[in-house]
Amino acid sequence: MRISSSQIFDSGALGIQRNQQGLFKLQNQLSSGRRILTPEDDPVAAAQALIVTQSQDINAQHIENQGNARAQLNQVEANLSSLTDLMQGVIERAAEAKGSLTNAQRGFIATDLQLKFNAMLAIANTDDGTGQFMFSGYQGGTRPFAIDGSAVPVPPATVPPVVYFGDDGDRLVQVEASRQIAGNISGAELFMNIRSGNGTFATAVGGNSGGGINQGTALIDAGSVINPAQWNTAVNAHGSFRIEFSMGGSGLEYQIYNAANVGMLAAPAAFVPGQAIPLQKTTAPAANFGAQVVVSGTPAVGDRFTVAPSANQSIFKTLQNLIGAIQTPVSATFTLTELTNRIQTEVANLDGSLNNLARVRADVGSRMNELDSLTNGSKDLNLQYSTALSALQDLDYTEAISKFTMQQTQLEAAQKSFVKIQSLSLFSIL
Repeated sequence: MRISSSQIFDSGALGIQRNQQGLFKLQNQLSSGRRILTPEDDPVAAAQALIVTQSQDINAQHIENQGNARAQLNQVEANLSSLTDLMQGVIERAAEAKGSLTNAQRGFIATDLQLKFNAMLAIANTDDGTGQFMFSGYQGGTRPFAIDGSAVPVPPATVPPVVYFGDDGDRLVQVEASRQIAGNISGAELFMNIRSGNGTFATAVGGNSGGGINQGTALIDAGSVINPAQWNTAVNAHGSFRIEFSMGGSGLEYQIYNAANVGMLAAPAAFVPGQAIPLQKTTAPAANFGAQVVVSGTPAVGDRFTVAPSANQSIFKTLQNLIGAIQTPVSATFTLTELTNRIQTEVANLDGSLNNLARVRADVGSRMNELDSLTNGSKDLNLQYSTALSALQDLDYTEAISKFTMQQTQLEAAQKSFVKIQSLSLFSIL
């Protein structure tokens, strides 16, 4: 076999280039710390690393979303805490207004309550710092609450009602592949859709049958439900009820009527102050309504109280009613007993608002706890992804340095042998 000089030169150059290329690749691996520099280095591992990297990027986005949702809920919680303090302050001031005060002193309380009303409205219209209102549902760019100046005040309120311009939507944040969490609270849920009275029914003064307000000193409590099923049956059959007082053979008595005046439901029974009055039907067919109220003090003949199923009433309406009652001067046409009954009615509504607020805060707290758990899980998952990527593409430095040293030796040998071989020529011995 004949070997030409050109073949010798080409083979030597190719060997040197091949060793230089291998040395260059090892230098890049050592400098980058990566075993896979291009997919051709390990196609299978490169494909797996791409999948793991994509999963890790999605997981990182979920962690960021969890942080954003947590920040939003922290803002919501801060406002709910302020609202709780405000509501408790309102209840304290309402209790003061029931005491032996002058009309002027009650006027000062009403002024303070008006300031609290304004503060509550400001909380309801809080934005998150980016121009998005926190309690407007989906309508983040819409100011959710405003006083409807075109509406006529509904007694006992003396100012127009507050109107809600948002909706019931939840702004959901994708915090995991299969989990979304709302970062807001609907203003309708928090401020508007609150059941009046004790949540099942609401009690109130009903005026005297002879005209005007109740004339006695009787006060009615918020009542209680003993059997919800019986109460629902009674409401479906009769709607609302009226308790009316009269003088009978045994002294002061009470009767229970259908509010629509269809007829007497319960025959006259002796009234005992502070003793529970069962809501029931004693005329045939008799029925227990599963609820009761307590009336204290001494009602006058003809005094009435109403018991009606609870309806939705906003916090703002409750506070406006309370302010309207306290602003009304106590006189012969608006007695201290009438004022106390109306205050107690609205305090019962405030208690319902506080209970609703506590429920909402508990829901926000549950979301924040879930976010903490999700974030911990996502961080653990991120560590697993990093470990998997390291196993797929990180360099084994011990092995790489050994190969690098061997490649250097091979390159030096190729270079030196080429120097020797290139001098072999017939011309050198002629």
